[in-house]
Amino acid sequence: MRLLVVEDDRLLNNTLCYNLSAAGYTVDAAVTRAAAVRLSEAQDYDLVVLDVNLPDGNGFDFCKQIKERRPDTAIIFLTANDMESDMLKGFELGADDYVTKPFPISVFRKKVSALLGRIQKQTGGDCYTDGTLSVNFSEMTAFFEGKPIAFTPLEYRLLKVLVRNPQIVLTRQTLLEKLWDADENFVDEHALTVAISRIRGKIEAGGLQYIKTVYGMGYMWIGGLKK
Repeated sequence: MRLLVVEDDRLLNNTLCYNLSAAGYTVDAAVTRAAAVRLSEAQDYDLVVLDVNLPDGNGFDFCKQIKERRPDTAIIFLTANDMESDMLKGFELGADDYVTKPFPISVFRKKVSALLGRIQKQTGGDCYTDGTLSVNFSEMTAFFEGKPIAFTPLEYRLLKVLVRNPQIVLTRQTLLEKLWDADENFVDEHALTVAISRIRGKIEAGGLQYIKTVYGMGYMWIGGLKK
């Protein structure tokens, strides 16, 4: 999933981007409202992390603007203001959460994970997109950087298992059992190895890594991190 961090404190901005990228999200950053507007007009985001006070405007106005353009974009406000009136205004504009500075990064990551998890459930969980890779599992279509790519039925099933369990080590035995259950046909170790390799060959371009091998254990979906 693709996130936009709009925060004029560069240290906090860098910290948030680093931690969210480490959690497997594709993250863009802006330190001004103008930069955020340019990015949001060029790219759709699943979640915007938004500071209320920006050097060239305020987050409330940008929230209103982005909600008019794409109502299903989630918004988490970051602010030093803990006034009830500010919080109510944020929620009235469609914000999903409101976090008062300072805050523990670990707790913030949990908030982001829980919010995006709810969004995926609401949309049926049958699609995956991070801004670079898009997969529609029900229609069995996929695009990488806007260009169509082809997966076999086994590769689609394997991808679906991986993307539904991000940041979780799935053992080879677990994957084999899930693939067998899905198709009621036996999938052996060799077929799994080949499928993993073929998927990587199709989506791990330009220095991106989607599937991490955890030696001696199995594989983990890390969602397009830079190698």
